[in-house]
Amino acid sequence: MSLGPWEIALIVLVVVLLFGARKLPELARSMGRSMRIFKSEVKEMKSENEDPAQQGQIAASKQSSEEFWNSSDMQPGQTQPVKGQDSTQQQQ
Repeated sequence: MSLGPWEIALIVLVVVLLFGARKLPELARSMGRSMRIFKSEVKEMKSENEDPAQQGQIAASKQSSEEFWNSSDMQPGQTQPVKGQDSTQQQQ
């Protein structure tokens, strides 16, 4: 659901009536500052979550799992029989 031109015009009219034409530039500046602060905080939180040591551990574990699957004769999803049991026996 998107806003059409009539809905946008109605919203602008209500804002002008509520705040007055004199306060609109000040309101726009304060909203711009707030958005800038919000974006910088979000960016900072994302950078905190991307700790380099943690990323290195993730990369190392991915590499070791790829090496395992590439060096093994098995493919993902295959299983090997348990040693000590006859694979021709049927379970009861």
